[in-house]
Amino acid sequence: MALLRQIPKTENGNRFILGLDGLSRSGKTTLGDELSKHFKVLNIPFHVFHMDDHIVVRENRYNTEYEPWIEYYHLQWDIEWLSQNFFKQLKTARQIHMPFYDTDSDTQSFQSVLLPSTCIILIEGVFLQREEWRDYFDTVVYLNCTREKRFLRENDDTQMNLHKLQHRYWKAEEFYLMNEFPMDKANLVLQG
Repeated sequence: MALLRQIPKTENGNRFILGLDGLSRSGKTTLGDELSKHFKVLNIPFHVFHMDDHIVVRENRYNTEYEPWIEYYHLQWDIEWLSQNFFKQLKTARQIHMPFYDTDSDTQSFQSVLLPSTCIILIEGVFLQREEWRDYFDTVVYLNCTREKRFLRENDDTQMNLHKLQHRYWKAEEFYLMNEFPMDKANLVLQG
């Protein structure tokens, strides 16, 4: 895998922060799973974070006073809290205490994550290169994938809710593309 050549050998006591960025259904999780398999085979210590595991409860991101796309882009995560208590700690903290979201109960519960002192930390999610988070990454891979292809990867229920896609997800994605220029800022762009 060509991407593996982009990742330097992690020196003792150092962590390498790798971001997998891309719009919804672009293939980030699939690529993360492939990388994880390679890291295991090569006996490289690593930890994977999925940003969707750290979203806020529904009442804080739906039916607010804001437009749906603003809710998705700005309210889906506690951006400032994650900046200070997650991203800022990744290089040095032995343990990170952070909220994990449970879809079934619509609750967050804090869990501790132990991180090896020498490892690759793989973070996958949408909007990773937002201004507040971009500088915490050593390398970011952006998965570029057409809207049509991503739409076909959605489940049937989501495909039937075109209004939500248009007014929540696609508007937020357009905002991200036009304001953060993720393909230009990424260290590597792959086709999803």
